[in-house]
Amino acid sequence: MIHFFIFLPVLASLLIFLVPVRWREEFAGAAAGLTLAGGLWSWSVGGLPYFSIPWIPAIGVTYSVEMDGVSLLLGIVTAFMTLIAVIYAGKRIPNPGPMLSLILAMETGLLGIFAARDLVLFYVFFEDALIPALLMLAIYGKAHRMAALIKFAAYTLFGSLLMLISIIGLKYYGGSPTFALADLQLHPVTGTVQNWLFLGFLAAMAVKLPLFPMHAWLPDYHAQNHDSGVADVMGTLYKVGAYGLFRFGVVLFPDAMLELRPILMALAAFTALYAAWIAFSQTDWKRLLAYAGLSHMGLVGLGIFSLNETAMIGALFLLAFQNVYTGALFLAAGMLQERVGSLSTKVGGVMTQAGALSGLTMTLWFASIAVPGLAGFIGEFSILLGAYQVYPWLAFLAGLSTIAAAAYALTAYQTTYWQARPAGAVIAHDMKDLDWLVLGAPIAVAIFFGIYSGPALALVQPVVRAWMNGLGGGI
Repeated sequence: MIHFFIFLPVLASLLIFLVPVRWREEFAGAAAGLTLAGGLWSWSVGGLPYFSIPWIPAIGVTYSVEMDGVSLLLGIVTAFMTLIAVIYAGKRIPNPGPMLSLILAMETGLLGIFAARDLVLFYVFFEDALIPALLMLAIYGKAHRMAALIKFAAYTLFGSLLMLISIIGLKYYGGSPTFALADLQLHPVTGTVQNWLFLGFLAAMAVKLPLFPMHAWLPDYHAQNHDSGVADVMGTLYKVGAYGLFRFGVVLFPDAMLELRPILMALAAFTALYAAWIAFSQTDWKRLLAYAGLSHMGLVGLGIFSLNETAMIGALFLLAFQNVYTGALFLAAGMLQERVGSLSTKVGGVMTQAGALSGLTMTLWFASIAVPGLAGFIGEFSILLGAYQVYPWLAFLAGLSTIAAAAYALTAYQTTYWQARPAGAVIAHDMKDLDWLVLGAPIAVAIFFGIYSGPALALVQPVVRAWMNGLGGGI
């Protein structure tokens, strides 16, 4: 079943061009729906067990995969938002076949990242997810997309190269027979070598958190992607650096993470506050959302780097559900652009003509700024609570970003959806047809898990506790 869950999307992405053009949207939707169903079924049976076979025995590479609670939560969220992206792409993008194929191919890369239990396999999926992201930007992006693409590729490939060197170093210096996580844990690298190898691994994860100063690709990437927001949804799902640090960094580089904890937590807190501050000056909704997402990732990084159980649980919870409401906000921005022909935060008065769109967008922003009763609150509160137990002053600084988020989000919302509609401006039509599903389903998820977080926490908590117990009950 685990192979079905991982590889069904990429198989569908290849077969989609054999399907008659008029059925491609339905075919992609069915594949994405089946993948989500597979994830939900896996949840119902308690996860997908560990599976491992030799892949390239000569150099010790294995095909080792597993879907435990953390992987499953992130995998289900990925499958859910991929289905939403497929639905909206079919509605919004002319001749959507290539985009649908790229979305499905990227989904397999993301699911593979969460399932991989071999570092080389993780690296392969990590790079595989990059290719569709680059092609979406290259094919469907705006006028300055090539500059954004080169910057995105350069940051990612540079970080990936350092990660690959670290992966090879782990096996070489530790004497592990394979690159499988289980074997690497039994043959740890210690001392100064571990510190240097961790820095190489951290470089790649910092790009995909992202974390200051490895974030510079992010605003241009989102600003230059297709106006619909579909590619931005997949880009949001690709923020897998925190997961990589949790899954591999904590157990393979424990001494290095502990030694660098104050610096890394300070850097994460600075990222959260810096991004929130920069968001104030943005007048383009996509750039604003890019910095809002960066601020959230600073909080996620704070939780992971704290090496505190409560903060880690909150970080993984926030990592999962910010994908839902941030991705939906990019689609809401796409709907705004479709109606008024602009992504400016200064268009004014949209509420008077598109009340439902405005109301749903506001609800998504409430989730983003961590209003209690919505999923964002649980993750952010847990992170700050756990981080406070480690370094109170850093938790305080990072907590200021939550206040700033309310300020920049509501200010931009006011100038876009309230105020006066300019004279002679195009009429902004309200929600129709599938728009309700595209925004309504993520809102339902944010509300459900904001009120009843137990099912999601039940997936995350046992894995985090087992990880921390493996390090001696916590650090």
